[in-house]
Amino acid sequence: MSASQGDAQVTTLGCRLNIQESEAIRAALGERGDLLVVNSCAVTAEAVRQSRQAIRRLRRDNPSARIAVTGCAAQVDVAGFAAMPEVDHVVGNAGKLRAQTWSDLPASDRIVAPDVMAARDVAAPALHRLEGRVRGFVQVQNGCDHRCTFCIIPFGRGASRSVPPDDAVAQIRRLVEAGYREIVLTGVDLTSFGSDLAGLPRLGTLVRRILRDVPDLPRLRLSSIDSIEADNDLLRAIAEEERLMPHLHLSLQSGHDLILKRMKRRHIRADAIAFCEEARRRRPDIVFGADLIAAFPTESEIMFESTLRLVEDCGIVHLHAFPFSPRPGTPAARMPQLPTGVVRERAARLREAGRAALSSHLEGEIGQTRSALVEHGGIARTEHFIPVRLAEDVLPGRIVKVVPERHDGRVMAGRLAG
Repeated sequence: MSASQGDAQVTTLGCRLNIQESEAIRAALGERGDLLVVNSCAVTAEAVRQSRQAIRRLRRDNPSARIAVTGCAAQVDVAGFAAMPEVDHVVGNAGKLRAQTWSDLPASDRIVAPDVMAARDVAAPALHRLEGRVRGFVQVQNGCDHRCTFCIIPFGRGASRSVPPDDAVAQIRRLVEAGYREIVLTGVDLTSFGSDLAGLPRLGTLVRRILRDVPDLPRLRLSSIDSIEADNDLLRAIAEEERLMPHLHLSLQSGHDLILKRMKRRHIRADAIAFCEEARRRRPDIVFGADLIAAFPTESEIMFESTLRLVEDCGIVHLHAFPFSPRPGTPAARMPQLPTGVVRERAARLREAGRAALSSHLEGEIGQTRSALVEHGGIARTEHFIPVRLAEDVLPGRIVKVVPERHDGRVMAGRLAG
């Protein structure tokens, strides 16, 4: 979960999908300044707490404005957010991308939250720019048909549904014509793309079509994927398409088979390792990120150590380590919980393993020449999503060759090549 970001109208918490959707909300609001929106996140209890905190802060700073809350936290707890004295409106996920929802929002209509489980299409916004961002996020999928026992998000996003490929390609063309040099494909369960479309196209098919039909796009990147759902076309694209960035973020969650079963995941430990080995065989310079949960209910020390070893066994560079957070309404919340101290201690050890893996990888980057997209604040991101702080001033949005020279364990410092 990313930190909250916002401007005078929309405050965003959570995932890349929320970032893109906030741009559609901002466009729908237009010039009106009487309504402030919080696009909330529900992925963890901490994310919900931060969403509520953002609402209270917004009210303190804007005592006379109307405040509307949308996003996953608001969707799964409509009554709870509607009961907050700071909140004037609760808008469900099923309607938040429709301009009419915001233009029709009357002062008396406190709750606009149709059943998200009944949604059958993706109201993907047609955006020409994303405020303050150098890479474009394009939603190609929403919702999830799986029921991992720890996850509340399907109840906030509804069933899996996909953006038609023609629409996805058209959106990417618009952003490339507007000057974006890197596009990130986003979704709740990205690798389920196409399961609801005629002909059942897969994510790999979409990736290859985008790269074929938008030849002026220099860089295409994927957000989080479920490796067990990766199709052969996607593996071929990883091997053959230089414009597909050699960086994959994997939804792994655990490194022990029994815990994976209790999570109701669809892979076992060996599957994760085999995927990483195969992807690395096809694209030797590929790097992996991953989501891993520490201290899932019933996890023993031996089980946790299996997850800890997965960082090395899969060669994970960018680790997102989460302490288990029980979400009310999920099966995992009813399982025997581990003591809070154990949860914190294991999460800390998992994060330390991630820090060590990243630091080791950064050592190997010193002196290499990399292609990097320049962001705001003097940071550029390489193909492998490694941040490099540049000695020179370069306009954001440009792709440049950089040479990393040193690091502090998180960020590299470097110069332009040549």
